[in-house]
Amino acid sequence: MKENILETLKNLHFTEYEAKAYLTLLQDSPLTGYAVAKNSGVPRSRIYEVLDNLTSRGDILVSLGNTPQYTPVPAKELIKNRRQKAEENFELAENSLAQFENSANDRENIWNIMGRSEILDKVKACISSSSTRILLEVWQEEYEVLEAELKQAAARGVNVTIIAYGEIVSDFANVYLHYMGDAITDEYGGRWIVISGDDSEVVAGIVSLGDDSRAAWTMHVGLVMPITEVIIHDLYLMEIMAKHRELLEESFGKNLIQLRRKFSIHPDFKKHYVD
Repeated sequence: MKENILETLKNLHFTEYEAKAYLTLLQDSPLTGYAVAKNSGVPRSRIYEVLDNLTSRGDILVSLGNTPQYTPVPAKELIKNRRQKAEENFELAENSLAQFENSANDRENIWNIMGRSEILDKVKACISSSSTRILLEVWQEEYEVLEAELKQAAARGVNVTIIAYGEIVSDFANVYLHYMGDAITDEYGGRWIVISGDDSEVVAGIVSLGDDSRAAWTMHVGLVMPITEVIIHDLYLMEIMAKHRELLEESFGKNLIQLRRKFSIHPDFKKHYVD
């Protein structure tokens, strides 16, 4: 238990000696420097340097006199102070680094992302940075991972529109259930994800290969425009199928199978992107 607490204090930027001294004072105080060294195992040659560091940071208090004594700031107060300082540092960093935003959002590069979780993390970042509209093509498995971020986006006024593969139900997004549903997974041999944020950023890739999943992220207009428009044209198709499915399937077969076969280059009429 004590070792776990020491590790926790180290994560709060205590050195090992500082953590031992502070924990000793939590257990028994006030103490003289000599007593802290004796009870904590911190070398006597280092104890006053350690206590001075803790005092200057405000983690402990000292009563000056012929023999100074030390007492810790209560744990709750320590955590509150650390949290406040961290928030101040994050705010300072955000303001200081804002000047580099344009260089970071390089609109000429296309970046490769490997791994399903890494891809979904980038999709979450795209969702969080969107302020106007999110267009998303997604399977149910990945939607469940992204639902919280999508709901937060909708709550701040972002229009969220989803083309769903599988049974996706949402009370905050416009959901279009793909007319082929899960059957399309068999034809393509895997699941993909495509997102367009504010018509200015896209992430697109395969997410059903575990660590071998791969996607591209870019703000390059040469890809953002056609990928966004492909999603929009899929939405056109969802609307058309909803109103005229019977007529279209009379012309092109169930689920428009004749059209899909017409433009397939494989004898089995399946896609082989992930072979």
